[in-house]
Amino acid sequence: MKKSAKILISLTAAAILLTGCAAPAEQAAAPSQAASTAASAASEASAEKTTLKYGKAAGPYTVLFEDVIKPILEKEGYKLEEVDFSDLLQNDTALNQGEIDFNVEQHTAYLENFNATQKGDLVGISPIPTVPAGIFSAKYKSLDKIHSDAVVAVPNDASNTARAYALLQKAGWIKLDDKVDISKVKQENIVENKYNLSFVEMDSLNIPRSLSDFDYAVITGSIVYNAKIDPSTALLQEDVLDHLVLQLVVKQENKDTKWAKDIVAAYHSDEFKEYMKNNNKGLWYIPKDLQ
Repeated sequence: MKKSAKILISLTAAAILLTGCAAPAEQAAAPSQAASTAASAASEASAEKTTLKYGKAAGPYTVLFEDVIKPILEKEGYKLEEVDFSDLLQNDTALNQGEIDFNVEQHTAYLENFNATQKGDLVGISPIPTVPAGIFSAKYKSLDKIHSDAVVAVPNDASNTARAYALLQKAGWIKLDDKVDISKVKQENIVENKYNLSFVEMDSLNIPRSLSDFDYAVITGSIVYNAKIDPSTALLQEDVLDHLVLQLVVKQENKDTKWAKDIVAAYHSDEFKEYMKNNNKGLWYIPKDLQ
């Protein structure tokens, strides 16, 4: 009898110990399930949201968005809120941190450089109309006036520096190392400089106001627009390569949301195509899939 009692006591104690061990496991599982539910709810909220924040900059791309795309989205029930930024780096940083939902201010080359240098998680989800870079001069009305030891201004940010040298190669003034990716070329990759040109790499914003200090200058599209330079005065425009086409940009996690797809659809709509057909006076390069 005593032996049976001991066995019963031992089994009871074991059961209590097992119950005590199970409780923390169950409690630990609960927060995990709650976190999963919260993440799912947040994802659904992001997908279904109708109030969208976009990064605004002083340039033609946001203006085009506000003139045409924004009204299309508003008719579909969206509310658009602008957030102003003084430069694209701040704009992208806010987008990467989730403070805004999208922007329309950069080409693929800039986007990839931001992701690489700032640990970004941004993605382009649709091409949009782009203003090409061009060669301009306050002194000459023709590329034929190029001469030995001429001084040329080019943008100093990596992606636009590369496009500037690509454009100068198109003009026939320099030759670039064809072993280097055209989207990443630098001054050091010039293998032939037939006119012994000097290059001054400087902030894009300062080039228009300093134009008279140089023989020629490469000015990017948004700067041409902001400086109110007539784009028809460009002596040569770039061939807009794929990595220089402007993009509608969102965080990677939002690329498949309904609202992101609706913005893409607006850029591909007949209404937008008709607007560009009637209002493009030579400023815009329109990607093929938007035509």
